[in-house]
Amino acid sequence: MKDQKTLLLENALHIVHDMSCEKLFLFLNDLQECRWFTHAAISSRDRIVIVVPREADIRDVKLKTACCAVVPSWSGNQTRFSRIKYAFLSAVMNNVIQSTSRVVCVLGPHGKPHLDTITIHDLRQSWSEDFPFDVELLIHNRAFHTVMAVVDIALDIGALGREGKSVGTIFVIGDADAVMKSSRQVVFNPFKGYPKRERLITVGHVVESVKELAKLDGAIIISGEGVVEAAGRHLEASPVTEKKFGGLGARHRSAAGITRKTNAVAIVVSESTGRVTLFQRGRILATLEPQISRRMV
Repeated sequence: MKDQKTLLLENALHIVHDMSCEKLFLFLNDLQECRWFTHAAISSRDRIVIVVPREADIRDVKLKTACCAVVPSWSGNQTRFSRIKYAFLSAVMNNVIQSTSRVVCVLGPHGKPHLDTITIHDLRQSWSEDFPFDVELLIHNRAFHTVMAVVDIALDIGALGREGKSVGTIFVIGDADAVMKSSRQVVFNPFKGYPKRERLITVGHVVESVKELAKLDGAIIISGEGVVEAAGRHLEASPVTEKKFGGLGARHRSAAGITRKTNAVAIVVSESTGRVTLFQRGRILATLEPQISRRMV
């Protein structure tokens, strides 16, 4: 008799076929689940995209030959809807799907070994104004890889805060010269004077420094190449005032304003909810929601 995971996956594959969907995204948590998938009696593997935490060690599993693609995801705890959107961002970036694709997802609770949910998404129209997913501009931005690296950092801050306390902050990525001209230093710039190689957002100690400095007032400015230019900057672009931003605070309005004035992308971490919001050209492109229950409060 087939186990629940196999039965659920087979039913999801029937949906993929019947609704002419392009891909099925299967969310797995660890090495053991990946081994289950490689040995399971499953057909249509050429339509299956495996989503695994970025830090999962799957080197001993021939996963790439057992499916059509493997997409790395943030390893932290997000809501299911947020996990799906993050996976779509990564998949579009890696040309696994298009920003107009129709996709089926199979997943379970974060960190749990069972699958219990099937969702269907048309990326052209599945997203509401409350949870937008409008990333066509972002995909073609030269700073996209840097943006995704900063999204991971922002999700960590949103989920965990810092030293058990919630933290809100703004990251501004790309068009750094214009952003610096449209902002001013509120506190001493801790990154001034260091070589570029020591300010890369992909370096471990820089990531930890950025998380710590997120507690400061002001924005953190990062070049499109991933070099941290400054922290503690006050953004002087006029904040947006449209009604559609009526429920958002000063950080979000300032982030929208700086992306309207420059070609930068802004990422805001909400201090109250932990929600991560991406802005470009004065518009909300996407929202991602980490679970904040892991905060030590």
